[in-house]
Amino acid sequence: MSPGRWKPPSAMGVKVRTFGIVFDSEELSSYSSGDRVAGQVLLEASEELAVSVLRLEAKGCARVHWSDSPAAPGAPAAPRYRDEVVYLHQQQILRQAPDDQGYFILQTGKHEFPFTFHLPQGGKYGSVQYWVTAILERPGVSDQVVKREFSVTSQIDVNVPYFLSSVSKSKEKTIGCWFFTSGPISLSAKIERSGFCNGEAIPIYAEFENCSSRLIMPKAAIFQTQTYLANEKTKTFRQVIANVRGNHIASGSTESWNGKTLKIPPVNPSILDCSIIRVEYSLAVYVHIPGSKKLMLELPIVIGTIPYNSFGSRTPSICGHFNMDMSWLQLTLPEQPEAPPNYADVVSEEDLARHFPSFPQADGLEHEFGSSTFAYIQEFRFQPPPIYSEVDPNPTLSEEVQHEVSFEI
Repeated sequence: MSPGRWKPPSAMGVKVRTFGIVFDSEELSSYSSGDRVAGQVLLEASEELAVSVLRLEAKGCARVHWSDSPAAPGAPAAPRYRDEVVYLHQQQILRQAPDDQGYFILQTGKHEFPFTFHLPQGGKYGSVQYWVTAILERPGVSDQVVKREFSVTSQIDVNVPYFLSSVSKSKEKTIGCWFFTSGPISLSAKIERSGFCNGEAIPIYAEFENCSSRLIMPKAAIFQTQTYLANEKTKTFRQVIANVRGNHIASGSTESWNGKTLKIPPVNPSILDCSIIRVEYSLAVYVHIPGSKKLMLELPIVIGTIPYNSFGSRTPSICGHFNMDMSWLQLTLPEQPEAPPNYADVVSEEDLARHFPSFPQADGLEHEFGSSTFAYIQEFRFQPPPIYSEVDPNPTLSEEVQHEVSFEI
């Protein structure tokens, strides 16, 4: 045996005190495609250590596997389905023995071996496992392995125009059979955009009308649908991750949701570009009907990673909600409108503060006049100003009138 191949006993059986992997960006919870992943393999030896090679493996893949329901006793085994897509497989030699020797010596103490690699561009990631493995090969001793997982997600920007478009649906259902049918139950729902991120609240706009004879309950829920594909077979798992309900709706009554919120809990982002795994989300607005199947609408949503920026999208979103046509203002304006007199010139500031009436809210105006607020404004917009008079039409009262304000919850 040549002197270079001799393995010193004192260096062969030494225990490794510390063997681990540390990433440079430990505070980063997840990486994206194309990112640089860097870190160090940490090793601490209590004595001199003989090492053949220290190598690093970085892997990432999507795996699916399931089997059908167990077959009856004596029947053939139920088929199993399995598939795998590899996204990342890299190997690096961090330190190895010279060609003419079977080992190299690491001195007593702590050692750091840096590594770096890049994730592939355009990867399809999600509930896919990614990990880094460091393998320490020593002469005459079993290999030591340390493994460290990390998360990789595709960046989904919810500010792209497609995710900023509103989504709406309507549906109707009649309860009963043959000649014993009741009136229909109708449902319409709308969301201003389809892209959201974890922690956001989804404003829901919905109209419920109960023309049946039953007491119904409006509800909403966020569904997560996981789809797995292997051997041309599909396995689907669906679950509710958040829900909210409204008030009971009696027969002949209606209810409106004007932005009722449903908060998104911490969940994985949508996976839309993996060939064997898909994770999709939807907002379901539905009506629970006693003794009958629910009436349900599903609006597709996407859970992204780049949060919504309201500055560039708020104005179109609000205008889209009210769906106003402002052209009637131009039709009603005269060519040369005459400016009315200044009210402050004929009424003192004290009288103005004491007698200026409080305007009702928009909902109150609609209820009082039985039509939309904008129609009311259009009708009385250009009435002539009051006739000037030397007599104060609002004489000062000797006693102040106190108004009580109450709030109903």
